[in-house]
Formats: sequence, C-alpha cells, structure tokens
Amino acid sequence: MDKKLIIGVLVGLLLGLVISSNHITAGEAGDKSVANVLPQIIEPVDLNKQYTWAGEIIPDNFDAKERLDRELSVNAYWQSSTLLNVKAANRYFPTIERILAEEGVPDDFKYLAVAESNLRNVVSSANAKGFWQFRKLAAKEMGLEVNDQVDERYHVEKATRAACKYLKQLHRRFGSWVNASAAYNMGPTNFSRNLERQGETSYFNLNLGQESSRYLFRLVAMKEILSNPQQFGFYVDPHELYAPLDNYISVHVDKSVPSWKEFAHQHGTTYRMLKLYNPWLRDSDLTVIKNTYSVKIPRK
Repeated sequence: MDKKLIIGVLVGLLLGLVISSNHITAGEAGDKSVANVLPQIIEPVDLNKQYTWAGEIIPDNFDAKERLDRELSVNAYWQSSTLLNVKAANRYFPTIERILAEEGVPDDFKYLAVAESNLRNVVSSANAKGFWQFRKLAAKEMGLEVNDQVDERYHVEKATRAACKYLKQLHRRFGSWVNASAAYNMGPTNFSRNLERQGETSYFNLNLGQESSRYLFRLVAMKEILSNPQQFGFYVDPHELYAPLDNYISVHVDKSVPSWKEFAHQHGTTYRMLKLYNPWLRDSDLTVIKNTYSVKIPRK
C-alpha cells in the first residue's frame, strides 16, 4: 500500500478513536476536554547512533546530544521549509556534488548551502548573497566578479567553486572540517579569537553565542533529514521534486549587450526565463570590457 495512504488511514483511525472517546472523564483525560486533544503523534528524534560531519565524529556527550536534538527536532517539525528543501535539493545537489568532488571538499558541505540559504539566492541582513552567502569583499577575494551588472555570488557553479576555495583555506588554517565550518559561519578572525581566549582547539568545546553554538549541529541536522527524508516523515513523489535546470544551450558573450530583453527574444526565450537561468545577470544590460561570459539559453 502507498505510504501516504497508510498515513492517511492511521490518522483517520486516530480521529475515530478520539471522537468515540466521549465517555472519558475529565480526570482520565488529564483534566482536558476530549475536544481539545490533537490528533497527532509527536516523537523525539532517535539520538542513539553515531553522527558525523565531513567524516569527523560528533562527541558522544550530553551537551552535544542535546544541541543536536534541538536542531533535528526544529527542522524535522518545520515542515514547510524542510519540504521545500527536499524538492530544491533534487535541482541543485547534482551540480554542487560534482564541484565538491572535483575540488576535493567533502560531500557533506552541500548541506552547508542548505543551512546558509535554503538553496535560494537570498540576501542576508549583513548583505551576504547567494547560495553560499558571500559578502562582497570575501567574494572578490575568492575570485568572483561583483558589480552592478554582474554578481557571481548568484552563479551557482562559480560560487560553489569559490566556497570550496574558501573552505579549503579554513581547513588548512584550523585543522578540521568541523572547525572550518564554524569559521565559515563566524569568520576566521572571530573563530580564532574564541579558540585562543578559551584555550581550546575544537569548536565543540567553545562557549559561543546562540547562532554560532547551533550552527554545526544545524548542518548535521540538515544532512540527516535531507539524506533520509522518509525516515523523518517527508514523502515526495519523484514528479514533485524540482527538476534540474539542465536543458539549455550556452551562448558565448564577448561584446556588450545593450538590452537583455532584446537578447532573450532574439534567442527564442523571455526575459524572465533568461534571468531564471542566469540570476548572476543583475541589470537590464551588460557592458563588456575584458571579460567574456557564458549565458544559458533554455531550450523550448
């Protein structure tokens, strides 16, 4: 039987039991009206296993377990956001996985992009942008072009390679992928300062503010849920997943483009589709001086 149907049947049976239980007294119902009993079952996440991040083991102590428990529970029961992440992962993970492998960065780091941006080209309150949430200066240091017309923080392939370059720098500096992840979130200077101030060498032993203290455990939670969505109650049929944007041709652009609208129409697509496939194009035109660009044109 289809799993969704099984769940529906079980919920229906539970509702029937609740409705038929009007004879229960207030004392038997825990001093609550039967009408107020919610037809749902909320269970804690099983923590009795070894969790890892990028091949490095999460400590098996009460502090680490409780911090991980919080992130697993929050994201497992944050249904709308997690469901959309499951769908979006089907579109973007193949590209990110390929680049991580080519750059020698552990595959787990695809979940860092989920934690940073929910796999969307968002803008943070600190003006960090794109899947990997680069600020302008850091993006330029990693070789990305950032100006009013072109912002490669929104270019998934190029931004992923830049993130790999940055993560490898952090790994060399701080000695582990866990520490590199924390430094990615906090900034290397701040992370180094906390290590020195507290006399520690590992992220897990640092006493940090709430955001930074939760960060690594949020990464692990994303990994656990998105790699085993059905285990956490997320059932998505293949046709409901977001399809990769891989049906396109690449057009070489080495001259200025006075109008992307006209460019799109000349190549048989719309301005909207052009921008969806090339979100790094930030203006309505492009001035080319030295650089050349590869622009994706979706096939019909």
